[in-house]
Amino acid sequence: MKLVRKDLEKDNAGQVTLIPEEPEDMWHTYNLLQVGDSLRASTIRKVQTESSTGSVGSNRIRTTLTLCVETIDFDSQACQLRVKGTNIQENEYVKMGAYHTIELEPNRQFTLAKKQWDSVVLERIEQACDPAWSADVAAVVMQEGLAHVCLVTPSMTLTRAKVEVNIPRKRKGNCSQHDRALERFYEQVVQAIQRHINFEVVKCVLVASPGFVREQFCDYMFQQAVKTDNKLLLENRSKFLQVHSSSGHKYALKEALCDPAVTSRLSDTKAAGEVKALDDFYKMLQHEPDRAFYGLKHVEKANEAMAIDTLLISDELFRHQDVATRARYVKLVDSVRENMGTVRIFSSLHVSGEQLGQLTGVAAILRFPVADLSDQEDESSSEED
Repeated sequence: MKLVRKDLEKDNAGQVTLIPEEPEDMWHTYNLLQVGDSLRASTIRKVQTESSTGSVGSNRIRTTLTLCVETIDFDSQACQLRVKGTNIQENEYVKMGAYHTIELEPNRQFTLAKKQWDSVVLERIEQACDPAWSADVAAVVMQEGLAHVCLVTPSMTLTRAKVEVNIPRKRKGNCSQHDRALERFYEQVVQAIQRHINFEVVKCVLVASPGFVREQFCDYMFQQAVKTDNKLLLENRSKFLQVHSSSGHKYALKEALCDPAVTSRLSDTKAAGEVKALDDFYKMLQHEPDRAFYGLKHVEKANEAMAIDTLLISDELFRHQDVATRARYVKLVDSVRENMGTVRIFSSLHVSGEQLGQLTGVAAILRFPVADLSDQEDESSSEED
């Protein structure tokens, strides 16, 4: 993401002009946008024209519109963003108050204005504009007959290809059908890797599987690369890292990212940091439950006691439509940082973020034990009843 201009007032109102440069920048843009913001961007509008003879025609005209945002639609697989709203600035082709949908695209500038830019949104702009935050990890999670080729970016886990091949069982004295099907499966996975992984950007490719599938696949891939003189694979051989996973499904990627060999190799990536933080939380919940809280009320109580060492929070919560609820989460993040705690904002499109979402989206590892708050919650819930 490229920051073109930033004009913020003392009360944090103002606007920023940005150019998304990569598909992932559309995810950042989705998280920056809120209902009620004003968005100015170039768009195409179908305009009816009447000629001097009275015949009516329609032309598609490129114009710049400023909309008051009403609905935001993001397609995570295609990384496309559609924003619908009403026109709030005079335009020769579009009436004031008329509805229009702008499709935001990579390499096309837009200006976003807000009445209040909070710390979480400003931090996201900093991260999006930092070139170090790029998609530098790829993963192939596989088992016999099933493989997922994924890109692990700082903000999302994208499944780029799914390979499924029916592999017959080995039969006594005749394994040829099984071996042929397995070879066909491996070949399709190799093709998917070459098609979807950009080795100029990716620092590491995890190959994860149960049993010996990963070893057999890597042996096959590099033997074929030598036979066909595939320089792309041979030059990047050192980037492939084999790790264990329980299956070839996408959710098994979390296990692969937890592997100590992987975490040391990926220590500078955000995805590995998130996985480790969540793993630490689960360990704490198991061994010292008084130092691991989840749920907004519990975490807020722990924060009042200045007990939070690490706050784990999903970016999904900052997209809440209710301004007061969103402000509550922002206040929690700011307060933890003021008390010298660490804040990890998880992407809901990551495997680890999906898991955190199952724990209400907010959790905390505490510096010291705090008495269990379940009694207080029972009291408050009975009052609500």
